[in-house]
Amino acid sequence: MSTTAQDTVKMESADDIALADKMNAARGQIIAELKKLIIGQDETVNLILLSLFVGGNSLIVGVPGLAKTLLIRTLAQVLDLKFNRIQFTPDLMPSDITGTDIIQEDAATGRRQMAFSPGPIFANIVLADEINRTPPKTQAALLEAMQEHRVTIQGRTYNLEEPFFVFATQNPIELEGTYPLPEAQLDRFMFHIVIEHPPEDEEFEVVRTTTAILDPQFQRPVSGAELVAFQRLVRRVPVSEPVMRYALRLVRTSRPKSAEAPESVKKYAAFGASVRAAQYLILGAKARALTSGRYHVSFDDIKSLAHPVLRHRVLTNFRAESEGITSDVLIDDLLKSVPLPKSGM
Repeated sequence: MSTTAQDTVKMESADDIALADKMNAARGQIIAELKKLIIGQDETVNLILLSLFVGGNSLIVGVPGLAKTLLIRTLAQVLDLKFNRIQFTPDLMPSDITGTDIIQEDAATGRRQMAFSPGPIFANIVLADEINRTPPKTQAALLEAMQEHRVTIQGRTYNLEEPFFVFATQNPIELEGTYPLPEAQLDRFMFHIVIEHPPEDEEFEVVRTTTAILDPQFQRPVSGAELVAFQRLVRRVPVSEPVMRYALRLVRTSRPKSAEAPESVKKYAAFGASVRAAQYLILGAKARALTSGRYHVSFDDIKSLAHPVLRHRVLTNFRAESEGITSDVLIDDLLKSVPLPKSGM
């Protein structure tokens, strides 16, 4: 990144710098606590922490047995946040997620009245397990909560406690009996995180530790209130115009009808990314910069997040599927074809 007056970013105050240093230190402490139970998965952990620091929701895709649920549950323990897991099934109803009104009887007076019974969405960290196994009507019950951090039941609105995050999981190999997430809901996830099988040494360590007695005691390096403060700090990080235009250009050229789109995108993409992708690229890059000990956003911050931000937004067509062309291949082409602005950054 250049050191011109326009491109050099300074935090607004000494308090901001102190908070940024605290955020960077907190990231290291959280990772150290997670490693007491979680083996490997460094990239996955990094992206999940960026989600936390931005206040975004993430979709985690991986075959069974890769500790997706364990990772999110352990994260909630480390952060001392309320955690709820919702197992999505074909018969799950929206009220099973949000809650419903029930009849309660006053023990003293015997009088009956309607009272609201909160559903599992009322937590700080919600794990929507196998979200594609439930019908669209129930999937849609998450939309308002994910975007607005509130739910509406019987015409009454209930705010969800901050901080609030949704992490959803999907199994990529089982398609029978599933309901693919609609584009509108996919777009509300900041990241699409892919978990692969670990290397042999890490897998050996997983087997060794999980077949022995393991009862880790976690420290609590960050409070919920501090997480909210970190999220506000991230939004205060300025971004130079060339970096922001580069992020926007990546998004615009992902659309097959764009004149600047590479040939592979025009040929194999059904839909490109929305403006929300550019917003998450910038927010994620801000958080990545701060957690790397920097107070400025670089082109590398944008590039490093292109795949998890665009993977579920650049949707392939039937021709791509028949030829084995994935969204990741198209994103690779985007990164090669979109030039960096000529600013010396």
